[in-house]
Amino acid sequence: MTFVLKSAVSAFAVSCGLAVMAAPAHAYTLMDMLRGDRQRSQSTIFMDQAPGRPVPRGAVGGSLGGLDPEAPLPKVSGPRYYTYKAETLQFVDTSKFADPVVTGAVAEVSPSGEAGAEPVVQRRLLAQAKVRANADVAKALEAYYGDSRNPLVWVEGNGINERAKSVMAALADAASVGLDPADYAIQTPAIDPANPDPAVRDRALTQFELELSAKVLAFVQDTVRGRIDPNKISGYHDFQRKVVNLAPVLKLARMSPDAGAYIASRSPDSPQFEALKAELAKLRAADGGKEEQIVVSLSGLLKPGDSSPEIANIVKAVQKHGSETLRTDHAATLAAYTGGSNYSPDIVALVEDFQKERGLKADGVIGQATVRAMTGGDTNASKIDKLVVAMEQARWLPEDLGSRYVMINQPAYMAYYHNDGKEQLSMRVVVGGKNNQTYFFDDEIETVEFNPFWGVPQSIIINEMLPKLRSDPNYLDQLGYEVEVNGHAVASSSVDWYGSTDNVSVRQPPSSDNALGELKILFPNSHAIYMHDTPSKSFFKRDMRALSHGCVRLSNPRAMAAAVLGTTVDDVAKQIANGQNHAVKVPQKVPVYVSYFTAWPNKDGVVEYFDDVYGRDAYVKKAFDATTKARGAQI
Repeated sequence: MTFVLKSAVSAFAVSCGLAVMAAPAHAYTLMDMLRGDRQRSQSTIFMDQAPGRPVPRGAVGGSLGGLDPEAPLPKVSGPRYYTYKAETLQFVDTSKFADPVVTGAVAEVSPSGEAGAEPVVQRRLLAQAKVRANADVAKALEAYYGDSRNPLVWVEGNGINERAKSVMAALADAASVGLDPADYAIQTPAIDPANPDPAVRDRALTQFELELSAKVLAFVQDTVRGRIDPNKISGYHDFQRKVVNLAPVLKLARMSPDAGAYIASRSPDSPQFEALKAELAKLRAADGGKEEQIVVSLSGLLKPGDSSPEIANIVKAVQKHGSETLRTDHAATLAAYTGGSNYSPDIVALVEDFQKERGLKADGVIGQATVRAMTGGDTNASKIDKLVVAMEQARWLPEDLGSRYVMINQPAYMAYYHNDGKEQLSMRVVVGGKNNQTYFFDDEIETVEFNPFWGVPQSIIINEMLPKLRSDPNYLDQLGYEVEVNGHAVASSSVDWYGSTDNVSVRQPPSSDNALGELKILFPNSHAIYMHDTPSKSFFKRDMRALSHGCVRLSNPRAMAAAVLGTTVDDVAKQIANGQNHAVKVPQKVPVYVSYFTAWPNKDGVVEYFDDVYGRDAYVKKAFDATTKARGAQI
């Protein structure tokens, strides 16, 4: 279905991407901006602009409102990171725990021969147990033990049963699935067999019963949805936290022939999670994360034909971290190298193939990105940290990503299109810079817009255009931008740029200079983030591509558009060639995961590691610490 976008569409609906830097027209042009000459533009804005001048009182828009034209310019701030606050724990309400109805189905025989006597005593003592848990776990405990038909799960007779031992072993192995065993640790009741006081014993057993149930429920909840709430980490995280049905867990554990296996089975089993889990086990088994790391010390760039004492470490690093195929293809070079310092053609070829293998620019020039890749980038210990964070984050997404979806991994600076469960397309992307970070969320692709308008977001209008507009109100008119006030088209020169811009919208019409290029791919969201083309093609040649204002720029937008539309690149080209702004709905919505993983498996299941461009992993780890500390504060 094709429909034409009306010109009255608000510029605020879905707008981000390249910023237009406000600067004198003779010093800094739109094409300068599109080429990414940001440093020059910033110095122009703040050093070369003329003092603010009053706008004629007849200008449209907000009034001066007493503002001083020489006062500091307003700024629009982005989201922030928070000090993580763990879930509040509450005491489980044991006051309504019912006595059991002793029937043939639940009665047990005590050592004295009295059917059901000790289970009844222990069951009644549950009302005296004191356990804290989050609201969901407390509710599930109250529901299970408040039903008089439900027997104890972990206690039989004078001690704990095999079911309890099996589950405790599973909880102790929580680290294998990226969780912290300390969150689920529980001590076996200390009962002196030589002097068993029945009252002391029964109180200890009932306390253990309730505590273990709380730990089991917490584990199930954590392994399904994650142990921390991502929305409490920062304003850049946006997830609808999963609701885990805890109601049947204790009953199913009680009926299972292997309760430990049942609890362990609740962990995700997607191919991606299984790859992370296997990698975690491999690294932990290797050497405890204490392997010697190869160090390559370069202060600048090493180019073909240069010489460096680091060549020996470079060859050693590539040999260790390159693929088996690469080592086979360059076996003669590796065997012949005797430790020289010349960056010779055969070693250059080795490095180029390694760079190509790692998705870097295969030019043989060794900079910091190549050094990081060839040295593994991380020790085993830091890789383990990344894996644990990645496994937590994987729980925030649907366990089954679907047979058809788009995955954007910001630290990798890559986008991938999957269809029929296989990766069919991958491409380099540019994501938000550190001051304009791309969010972490999931959504659905709905529309592809061809020959798009660029609706300039308020943050760019205020932070970057306003300085120039106060100096030269004609600035946007000169660049061909369209300005509206309260939905009515006006000249930028007629707007009072000293007043509020809340009712002012700015957009750039379709053109060869348009910041969004030929097309944009929309998945409507409250963050105004989408994928789009860009005139700044040179950015894709860089290894570090956190350069946009938050949206995701695609190196091959036509191919991605064709994929989500279920059509051909030729058809996409025809849509663009007509020159008209129009949008086409995708035949079927496509899930898109705008994700942030510093460790993630590639299409072959091999886990790759990436730089933490926004420093988010540290915040996740702080949230882990806060959660474990809060959970340890029992009674």
